[in-house]
Amino acid sequence: MSLRKELERKEDIKTIVALGRKTLTVEAEAISQAVKKVGDNFYEACRTIFEATGRVVVTGMGKPGFIAQKISATLSSTGTPSLYLHPAEAIHGDLGRVTKEDIVLALSNSGETEEIVRLIPLIKRIGAKLIAITNNANSTLATSSDILLDMEVTSEACYLGLAPTSSTTAMLALGDALAIALAFMHDFRPEDFAFYHPGGALGKRLLLRVRDIMRSGSDNPIVSEDAQVKEALIAVTTARAGSVTVVDGKGRLAGIFTDGDLRRHFEKEGDISNIPISRVMTPHPITISGDTLAQEALTILREKKIDEIPVVDENGAPVGLIDVQDLLKAGLV
Repeated sequence: MSLRKELERKEDIKTIVALGRKTLTVEAEAISQAVKKVGDNFYEACRTIFEATGRVVVTGMGKPGFIAQKISATLSSTGTPSLYLHPAEAIHGDLGRVTKEDIVLALSNSGETEEIVRLIPLIKRIGAKLIAITNNANSTLATSSDILLDMEVTSEACYLGLAPTSSTTAMLALGDALAIALAFMHDFRPEDFAFYHPGGALGKRLLLRVRDIMRSGSDNPIVSEDAQVKEALIAVTTARAGSVTVVDGKGRLAGIFTDGDLRRHFEKEGDISNIPISRVMTPHPITISGDTLAQEALTILREKKIDEIPVVDENGAPVGLIDVQDLLKAGLV
């Protein structure tokens, strides 16, 4: 075949799409095979890790090393303390990170990776338990481990059969399975997950409370129900808010007056600046507690198609105001 025809074949859309689909299919089959291998050994691995007083030290060389780092990160973020140990660096001093209370989770497709095999007697000498994830049940790693998690991947997805693809996919999936099973055993809850993810959008959804972002003090305009509309408008303008909260003689929430209310009444009645705010306010509005999750406040705003919610205390007194703009600034919208 000429070079030109070879290039045309490689650029053929159907060929590339078919190759992509085949890659995903082969990797999916690898995970399906791994599912069949999950049994008593998997439970024993989970129980051993759960009962350990140390950490899970995950190690792997090359592509499995990158998978090991991800598994370690997933374990750590779901309630199982873990760290990644580079096997080559381990024999140059980093082995000091491993204690007899730890569990070493070693990844190697062949089970004969030189750097991993060199660690085995050292791990044994330390006294740490060794769990192996490998594709070769007869390998040095497999036969030396305390617990074997055998993947049994029959072929790589790479069309050359060389690049680690199906094997690393199965390792990753098996590591995820361990992490999720252990999270269940630890009774790991959404609030625990949020605690380990405070900086991202997920943490904000699960941790951020209304009181953390509500407008209060001078930013929360409040007038009495016998005040005139023009007084309310001055309060709104001063606070740069979109509404004003109205209270009764005992300081309890009586209503809310928004810029939308102003437009509607102005269209119907003209100048309303000198009438009592109680005549044009929205009485008994939706309220929320400062302890409510900000994400829940956002849901209420969307469902009710409103822009502001007064925040009240246990006595019904307004202590703040939550505006859709505040949620936008907080990164929830």
